[in-house]
Amino acid sequence: MSITASMVKELRERTGAGMMECKKALVEADGNIDAAAEALRTAGAAKADKKASRVAADGRVVIKANGSKAVIAEVNSETDFVAKDENFISFADAVAAAALSSGVTEAADLAGLSLGDSTVEAARTELVQKVGENISVRRAEIVENGGPIGFYTHGARIGAVVALEGGDQELARDIAMHVAAINPTCIDESGVPAETLETEKRIFTEQAAESGKPPEIIEKMIGGRINKFLKEITLLGQPFVKDDKQTVGQLLKSANASVVSFTRFEVGEGIEKKVENFADEVMKQIEDAKPPKGT
Repeated sequence: MSITASMVKELRERTGAGMMECKKALVEADGNIDAAAEALRTAGAAKADKKASRVAADGRVVIKANGSKAVIAEVNSETDFVAKDENFISFADAVAAAALSSGVTEAADLAGLSLGDSTVEAARTELVQKVGENISVRRAEIVENGGPIGFYTHGARIGAVVALEGGDQELARDIAMHVAAINPTCIDESGVPAETLETEKRIFTEQAAESGKPPEIIEKMIGGRINKFLKEITLLGQPFVKDDKQTVGQLLKSANASVVSFTRFEVGEGIEKKVENFADEVMKQIEDAKPPKGT
């Protein structure tokens, strides 16, 4: 059967595969577009499996909201170049929307959610084939609140969602902006892990002891440093990012509001990235290409 350009075009639009791959699949399927599409999907799944071991530490943080509910999701790629690709952006947006409407947040469960006529996993596999990189849906979290919900993203690499009791959506967004920028550990002192506090207290005690000051002075020094440390890491104790003359706690108090929760995602946080030294890599390739000595 003769393979026409329109057949190749249609198969490319359906699968996202390259022109030569589509033509080859059509030839092998004797012009049957459905069979060729299935063959390409199978091949795409095999390619995706091969790429699955590659570190995907770039990507996008996406936030979607609908009334009293919001979702924040992270979808990863291997490079910033692919993270800016329109196909990748559309996929990340679709995953977040599917998570918001379904309430599903576990990565393994997200894979089976419907995306139009496909699923998240099938769409991911096709995207891997199209962009040539490992793509992974890393995490998602749903935030529900009876009061205001605010969110903020910075360059699609950092995102934050804040739920308030009292106040309004504008205040919630301002607090989300602060969380995205300053990255507090917890809302207030009650959320600081006991082991973290003990570690810091031990370090401050050792440092103060070296000063040679009297015990009562050392005790005051330790107390002062602990208080400073808590203000630095807690949301309510931090100077507000848009007005450092007041703390976030003071801002909230003036609005008769309080923070119910906050969630912050940053692309690639916690993922061990392979550090590339391109100069060394080029030199290695040059050395490998040289003929052995004595030839």
